[in-house]
Amino acid sequence: MTPGNRQSKIENIIRQHNIVTVNELAKLFNISRETIRRDLSELAQNGKVQKFHGGASLPATIGEGSLRDRMSENVAAKVKIAARAVKLIFPGETVLINTGSTTVFFAEKLAELTDLTVITNSSEIARIMSHSHKQSEVFLLGGQFNCDNLRTVGNFAISQVQLFRAHHTILAVGALDAITGVMDFNIEEAQLAQAMIAQANSLTIITDCSKFNSIASFKVCDLDQVTNLVCDRQPPDEINAALLEAKVNIIYADL
Repeated sequence: MTPGNRQSKIENIIRQHNIVTVNELAKLFNISRETIRRDLSELAQNGKVQKFHGGASLPATIGEGSLRDRMSENVAAKVKIAARAVKLIFPGETVLINTGSTTVFFAEKLAELTDLTVITNSSEIARIMSHSHKQSEVFLLGGQFNCDNLRTVGNFAISQVQLFRAHHTILAVGALDAITGVMDFNIEEAQLAQAMIAQANSLTIITDCSKFNSIASFKVCDLDQVTNLVCDRQPPDEINAALLEAKVNIIYADL
């Protein structure tokens, strides 16, 4: 296993368990504690984990509220979805991204591409992209800031979205069904997502199967506005039929 692959696995383990020790990781990977310490040092330098004597935890930048909680849910699925979705993006393109745990995983993969323009309302996604050395430009939308979800919303953010034109809008969502389409639990997030959709040539929804046949309070868009859906497994029959009727390109992550 290469150091990069091992560090990626370590990062995901910390997300699932919030905190791990050097001894636990050394035993799990059957390597020396010194090697694990070097891995944790590199991850900490890149802002991926917070190192302490004898182990590591999630970085403080992830926050203490709902985003931090969601970053530890369905980690394997979200990582695979992110890795598959990033194949839709090419160097030189402009991408609008909303806040969400799945889009944070997506940004980590996106940071490996070169010469992008990325616009987001997520300070965590902006941080990830700004740490990249791939010559991408990053724009963080202004507006009312929420520390739990590390994101900006409101009329200021919406007005700034309208200054851009993008190849792609990439959205994490609260829920998706055959009747309403794409939904969110927060009205301001829904309104910002609508503004992002209006400014892009294509819309890609990235979500794990837990969002299917759920209901959230605020509609984002109809299914026929969606270009691609990247998910971990086939949606339930009713949703699958509605997606096909709406001519949505369904892309399955390789779990």
